[in-house]
Amino acid sequence: MAKVFGTSHTTIGKYERDEMIPSIEAAKKLAKILDTSVGYLLGENEQADLFKDPAMLRRFQDIATLPEKEKECLLTTVDHFIKASKISMI
Repeated sequence: MAKVFGTSHTTIGKYERDEMIPSIEAAKKLAKILDTSVGYLLGENEQADLFKDPAMLRRFQDIATLPEKEKECLLTTVDHFIKASKISMI
């Protein structure tokens, strides 16, 4: 793998042991070599479909365009709501 990837055995070992995270470009290259997707390498599961939902994606895009202060307030509110919901399920 190291030879095909063009790096050292040490680097590949660190990736495998989660001691080092590959760059986005390195992840793309690894995915291509392994004939898979970057998402698979990152451990995507059924929740990855969340970003395929157009309504949810629009929400994330809208949040991303907010001024920093408003974005921070909104995300803090959402974080508190999620925490409260998780606690109530216990």
